[in-house]
Amino acid sequence: MRRYVAAIDQGTTSSRCIVFDQRGSIVGVAQREHEQIFPQPGWVEHDAESIWRNTESVIAEVLEKTGLSASDIAAAGVTNQRETTVVWDRGTGKPIHNAIVWQDTRTAALVGELGGGDGPNRYADRTGLPLSTYFAGPKLRWILDHVPGARERGENGELCFGTIDSWVLWNLTGEHITDVTNASRTMLMDLRTLQWDPEICAEFGVPVAMLPTIRSSSEVYADITSGALRGVPVAGILGDQQAATFGQACLSPGEAKNTYGTGNFMLMNTGTTPVFSEHGLLTTVCYRLGAEPAVYALEGSIAVTGSLVQWLRDNLGLISTADDVEELARSVPDNGGVYIVPAFSGLFAPRWRPDARGVAVGLTRFANKGHFARAALEATAFQTREVLDAMRADAAAQRLDVELVTLKVDGGMVVNDLLMQFQADIVDAPVVRPVVTETTALGAAYAAGLAVGYWASTDDIRANWSEDRRWKSTMTDTDRDRLMAEWNKAVERTYDWV
Repeated sequence: MRRYVAAIDQGTTSSRCIVFDQRGSIVGVAQREHEQIFPQPGWVEHDAESIWRNTESVIAEVLEKTGLSASDIAAAGVTNQRETTVVWDRGTGKPIHNAIVWQDTRTAALVGELGGGDGPNRYADRTGLPLSTYFAGPKLRWILDHVPGARERGENGELCFGTIDSWVLWNLTGEHITDVTNASRTMLMDLRTLQWDPEICAEFGVPVAMLPTIRSSSEVYADITSGALRGVPVAGILGDQQAATFGQACLSPGEAKNTYGTGNFMLMNTGTTPVFSEHGLLTTVCYRLGAEPAVYALEGSIAVTGSLVQWLRDNLGLISTADDVEELARSVPDNGGVYIVPAFSGLFAPRWRPDARGVAVGLTRFANKGHFARAALEATAFQTREVLDAMRADAAAQRLDVELVTLKVDGGMVVNDLLMQFQADIVDAPVVRPVVTETTALGAAYAAGLAVGYWASTDDIRANWSEDRRWKSTMTDTDRDRLMAEWNKAVERTYDWV
């Protein structure tokens, strides 16, 4: 039996390849960042070819670091930044435009047009999503409308559309496929049939001929045709947040996790029937294992959390590295009355205000860079509290047997002890960090490994999960209520800016 499983994790800021063993422990990792391209205010792009070159490089690098070869790898899984959109030439494999990133807001007028008299929820009963700049379908329509000749070529079957999973899979195997989790983030898939909705595609002006084939999240798709992993089967695909949910072993209805990355994403498993939110959350496919029924989730998506720390570093120069933010925030005992609302791309769940833009409020001569650092961390926790409140309200409205008594966390920011303590304080619930925090890559590895029998069943996933640290609330109800009230006042200052 081959000894390991590889996960290709193509994220918003970097591409990684991580090798895992049967216990779910990391054997080796390689990572490369890619450029964030900002052509205009509100526009965010990536060079898809650069992403692929980096992906090739990290695959080769991790095998070299670990002394492994393709013969040691049982399968490879892919996980990815989800809504980011690529269109490429089917013959040459060359993109016709930079990838449009999930944070990009250029489609604001278009999504209003698509909503028509029905408004943002026109397609929510079929897709689980409000019309928003966030999702891939409007981004694809923008490319078709603005790249000369793209629409005609798309209708003739000369172009391929894909989210980043499809782009990576195309380059690895030559196959044009996606999985149900990524397809559910396009606004073009019917949540119940798990197929492209021809009526929505027609109303979006999207040629069905451009779309990838939708497959499950865990099956053998094809063998890798070149490079360091040549001959290894690609056997798992999960959008990054669904992958983290799977990697955190949230396999039963009511189990939830929160990932702290470029943005924050909380998902709660709701079982095999889609639950439609009444409180500003998304309904999404959580995963589908082979021919088994799909499992669904409620999701709260927050656009800016970790990227706010990057903004402090890159735009303001307040810190040299992202890790410095905790020490700077600890230099003051509290936020000094300062609140930062990072509505750089509008506000996502649960408010969904594309007209909002970022603000810093409560400034006095007393405020210093320590207060800014603390306010940036607290903004992440405040936004998470709003999503958790919405999730609890939806669970109660749907009479789901859910208490959400602990919050499982993962992602790059969970090494920040100050943030994790404040998070526990502001949600008034224990926050639990697992031993393996790279749960996004781990979830993709699990999906691939299950498909080839490397892991026998999801019971192995549960058995592998273990707790590293737990934080409990130490804040009084009075302080918590005051902070949330002040946060809400700050958020309302962001409205109607655009």
